[in-house]
Amino acid sequence: MGMPSKLKHFNVFVNGTSYLHKTPELTLPKLSRKMEEYRGGGMPGPVQIDLGQEAMEIEWTLGGIERDMLRLYGKSTADGVMLRFAGAYQDETSEQWMAVEIVVRGRFKELDFGTAKPGDDTTVKATMPLAYYKLSINGSTEIEIDVLNSILNIGGIDSLADVRKIIGV
Repeated sequence: MGMPSKLKHFNVFVNGTSYLHKTPELTLPKLSRKMEEYRGGGMPGPVQIDLGQEAMEIEWTLGGIERDMLRLYGKSTADGVMLRFAGAYQDETSEQWMAVEIVVRGRFKELDFGTAKPGDDTTVKATMPLAYYKLSINGSTEIEIDVLNSILNIGGIDSLADVRKIIGV
């Protein structure tokens, strides 16, 4: 009988800079497909037509004020900031560890400095829309979505490879 693996430790790197012990929370991207309902003649009910990837976003909460992070605000390219989440998950029944890595690229849309009150924790919440997402488990890529290069790789199968060929990319 198994139990879920639990996140025990993590680190966040932004453009290669480690924010170990400075990241209390990270809201990982939600993956969602854009779907449209279709019902044609002779169909007893509708089906959902897949129209591609919905917009992805990550939200990073940083403890304190970090000049290096602030200087990334206003990057002019859609993939100008790289954020890497490295998580150590432990299986509660076998004591085995699992390495989960999420690499994203985007640019900061919003920096929320919250409220200023003496004695309270100081945090900055950064919201970043994404152009790139990759999820790996124990070094094996499970999901890779590269919006700018038309790549949708799930479990080693790039479902847009033929599309890139057809459109000459």
